[in-house]
Amino acid sequence: MLEAIEKLLILQDRDRKIRRVQAELANIEPERQTLKGKTASTQAALEAGKLRLRQTESDRKRLELEVEAKRQQIAKYANQQLQTRKNEEYKALSHEIDACKADIAKIEDQEISLMEQTEAAQKQLVGLTAEANEAKKHADSLVALLGDRETNLKKELATLQGDRESLATAVDQTTRGKYERLAKSKGDNVLVGVQHGVCGGCHMKLPAQSLVACQSHQEIVTCINCGRILFYTRDMTLAATD
Repeated sequence: MLEAIEKLLILQDRDRKIRRVQAELANIEPERQTLKGKTASTQAALEAGKLRLRQTESDRKRLELEVEAKRQQIAKYANQQLQTRKNEEYKALSHEIDACKADIAKIEDQEISLMEQTEAAQKQLVGLTAEANEAKKHADSLVALLGDRETNLKKELATLQGDRESLATAVDQTTRGKYERLAKSKGDNVLVGVQHGVCGGCHMKLPAQSLVACQSHQEIVTCINCGRILFYTRDMTLAATD
């Protein structure tokens, strides 16, 4: 194989590895944000549970104050009954007292319902707290692993880029320039093998002179269709398939 082709193949392999590592690094932050998002959702559910509990407790206190106010009204009306001598006024006060007692009964029913809601909210809060803690613990562990992976990938990338610079310098400027230009449009497949008489990149049939030139290893040969650099190894079959 032509020495320049061998060097370019090694360079291409290094470029592929660099792009792979760069792609993995690019995925680190989205993965980190996804994990944080999951933690945020369980934390939001926990805060919502706390809010529900505070609301039911607040409603209970409000009802307790309402009951106390009604009882004070009853005491006031009862005191007025003791002072009045008018039968109609006495009956009216009795009616007000009965109305207050009825209101208290309704409020106490609401209090019972709120007590049940409070108990349910407390139980739910225990579960939400455990879930949020577990989610945070799990996410923190995975985020730490991502951090380690990111550090290792950055080290690997730095090593690969250093190697790449040395490898690129070893290729003559003209050939390297051709490779770099092709890499911008062809990506990972600048150098492609010849198999069954077709280009390994665009898969178009190659003329006989291109195949012979590849086999002779005397010069750099490019595909007349896509411009990729062609190479041939002994394990490849030049003969076209029917």
